Amino acid sequence: MSNSSNSDWLARSQAAVWHPCTQMQHHADAASPAHLPLVPIARGSGAWLYDFDGRRYLDGISSWWTNLFGHANPRINAALKEQLETLEHVMLAGFTHQPVVELSERLSALTGGALGHAFYASDGASATEIALKMSFHYWRNVGRPEKAEFLCLAGSYHGETVGALAVTDVAIFKDAYAPLVRHAAHVLPSPDFRLGEPGETPADVARRAAAGLADWLENNGERTAALIVEPLVQGAAGMAMYDPEYLRLARQLCDQHEVHLICDEIAVGCGRTGTFFAHEQAEIRPDLMCLSKGISGGYLPLSIVLCSDTIYNAFLDDSVTRAFLHSHSYTGNPLACRAALATLDIFEKDDVLTVNRDKSARIGAALAPLLDHPQVRHLRLRGMIAAFDVATDDPHFSRKFYRAALEREALLRPIGNTVYLMPPYVISDEEIAQLGRVAQQALDAALSGYGN
Repeated sequence: MSNSSNSDWLARSQAAVWHPCTQMQHHADAASPAHLPLVPIARGSGAWLYDFDGRRYLDGISSWWTNLFGHANPRINAALKEQLETLEHVMLAGFTHQPVVELSERLSALTGGALGHAFYASDGASATEIALKMSFHYWRNVGRPEKAEFLCLAGSYHGETVGALAVTDVAIFKDAYAPLVRHAAHVLPSPDFRLGEPGETPADVARRAAAGLADWLENNGERTAALIVEPLVQGAAGMAMYDPEYLRLARQLCDQHEVHLICDEIAVGCGRTGTFFAHEQAEIRPDLMCLSKGISGGYLPLSIVLCSDTIYNAFLDDSVTRAFLHSHSYTGNPLACRAALATLDIFEKDDVLTVNRDKSARIGAALAPLLDHPQVRHLRLRGMIAAFDVATDDPHFSRKFYRAALEREALLRPIGNTVYLMPPYVISDEEIAQLGRVAQQALDAALSGYGN
């Protein structure tokens, strides 16, 4: 391990690295209210990250929603070390290997066999691209090329590659590249329960949003290929949560109008909402499902698309033009698949979903004092995701909160005026209580004019 200090690594990183989802000027100008501290990390252990100067940070957002079972998890480490001695990589075109076969089998089994034939890539946006292309190409293969349009929800986020941007409805990511995005999806009303009118329940909001889907399909179903949704929680929309009733009705409507339902489980799958797949809470199955982020335990880039046999079989033919010719160099990488297998082993052996129900309740209790805060709105909880909105006109609120949390040894990074907790599943009761305290303290600091 290097003996260099934080300042050394900060200078080198700012001179050499272009960081993602960042206005780099905000790293450079410490006097700006929009300042975004750049934090050099030397190592991780459990739910904690450690910098080069010995400070630690409780990872309250699972390092962008990926790290499920803690940093440097000994069981995942051991699996990867073993795999390194056997096979690090082989092309998946014309070859196969044990980890990718076993992972594909186990994921299909988790859907009750409803979805299978896993297709592999490296990141969530690529999984979105694959699912969209599969749906589009399926309709062409079955002689219905007119079914070429896509539907998404208001506030949806499905990635930032050009194809994924077509079904993303977050202006800050999409607007600059609008000229590159062809045939952008039609945007439907979101079932976000925060949009409820007086007297409406979350299920009422879901039914009202589904009525918008029904109206669209009634008039446009013949030219619609697929609806893509983030089941139960729309992440980039500010952890917008909605009732499973929407998914139940969407499944019925998609069946009625012969439209594919794509569930983007990239952020909400792998137990994050309380069930292994979020869509299970609606007792449905999609036609295509995208997985990434937590599936490898936060260790290695990996994304997967699972599809129904009906879709898979439509590509089987002697003609290469009917094949799905999408490819990535590291498709089905054995190391990434082995990390995913170790992750699934932990779910099974530790009964994680059951344990997480208790942890979810503890997260809710840790944040309960915020219910009385005059500027807190819509405190909400779905599995291991908690969020609340803050009523403030301060354009720099999220940065002030982030800096205040870092000073209190926690990584909490709001989305606009939405503060959320999405911690690793290994978080202890004491650490949950600490995150709750930091959230309250950082909120008060940010609202008091901290960082002006």
